[in-house]
Amino acid sequence: MIDPFARFGLSRALNAAGTLTRLGGATVSTEVAAAMAAAAQASVDILALQAAACRRIAATTGAEAGFVTTGASAALTLAAAACMTGLDPARMERLPETGGYADEILMPRPHRNGYDRALRTAGARVVDVGTNDRGTGAGIRGLEAWEIEAAIGPRTVAIAVSASRATVADLAVVVSVAGRLKLPVIVDAAAQLPPKTNLRRFFDEGATLVAFSGGKAIGGPQASGILAGRRDLIASALLQQIDMDVDPAAFHAPPEFFGNAKPPALPRHGIGRGFKASKEAIVGLLTALDAFVARDEDEASHAMERRLEAIATHLHGRSGVSTAIVPAGMPRAYPRLAINLDAARFGTDAREIARRLRSAPLPAFLAEERIDDGTLIVDLICIAPADDGALTAAIQAVIGSSSGLPAQ
Repeated sequence: MIDPFARFGLSRALNAAGTLTRLGGATVSTEVAAAMAAAAQASVDILALQAAACRRIAATTGAEAGFVTTGASAALTLAAAACMTGLDPARMERLPETGGYADEILMPRPHRNGYDRALRTAGARVVDVGTNDRGTGAGIRGLEAWEIEAAIGPRTVAIAVSASRATVADLAVVVSVAGRLKLPVIVDAAAQLPPKTNLRRFFDEGATLVAFSGGKAIGGPQASGILAGRRDLIASALLQQIDMDVDPAAFHAPPEFFGNAKPPALPRHGIGRGFKASKEAIVGLLTALDAFVARDEDEASHAMERRLEAIATHLHGRSGVSTAIVPAGMPRAYPRLAINLDAARFGTDAREIARRLRSAPLPAFLAEERIDDGTLIVDLICIAPADDGALTAAIQAVIGSSSGLPAQ
């Protein structure tokens, strides 16, 4: 493989850690790369292109509308902005300052994480709801309707949740309250693909706006994402992202976003101006989305498991090292390989092994969420089958194996 980073004095990496932003996210297919290259050499009306994206996203998700963002975080910021402003250009103009406008987004405490800064970036004030008894082991009760109802006030504009295995049951409770009070429900589903059924699941369960990452399992450009949901809120979010330096009299309001109506007035550049999606990103994301939806997920999972088993066979026999396939299931709907290191028998702990892998001439990164337990995880979602041999050799060179390769 030609290394695209060599002319900058860098080496490409073997990313067996997953679709991490810091490692460049997903690796796109040849088809996606070709579509992006072709788009880069042409001009297009971005609003018309987003309207085409809207049709494709709506058909795929079952939502009323949707468009391509520059990632799930950008989608969340735009979702918050839309819930605070609607189609009022004066309110759009003020953000992130909200003045006397309603600006509170409720969020259950078990759902709070570092990514909810995206909501605050729009100017929203995130209000904690309920407790995290289950998460801390302090009790068995989860989020309850009365806790949400007690937190709702005149400044409440939406309720936000973060989808995960630990929090998925809360969505029904949130939707039951929000539906009665006509409050939008924002779902952060950035990493909830696959399975592809999740593209529709959250809408089927009552979500109003859902943010997906495009640069993870979908296989789109790293800085791409999807915001889909209720048409009027999607229209507001879009107006606050795209270039609005246009003659209002000449502005064409695509029916995909605005129906038969037209905004009463147009905003100038909105809070999402820095999130503008390029033509390359839009075309790349849509191309990847088509392939993702068409993919046979069971076959893809079985193929990945076979590759992991082949890697595992080369690591057997080293004292203090054992491997196990981590089966598919939320939060990752594809198998991975756990490499367990007994530091006392092996002589080196998992952190040192990870450091050596990262420092190799061809750097290799493994997932480290269980590193404190002495476990490194091989995730092949960003590894092409042609690179399995190089990855195996890199791990063998550091860990050693029954084939006689010594540990460093």
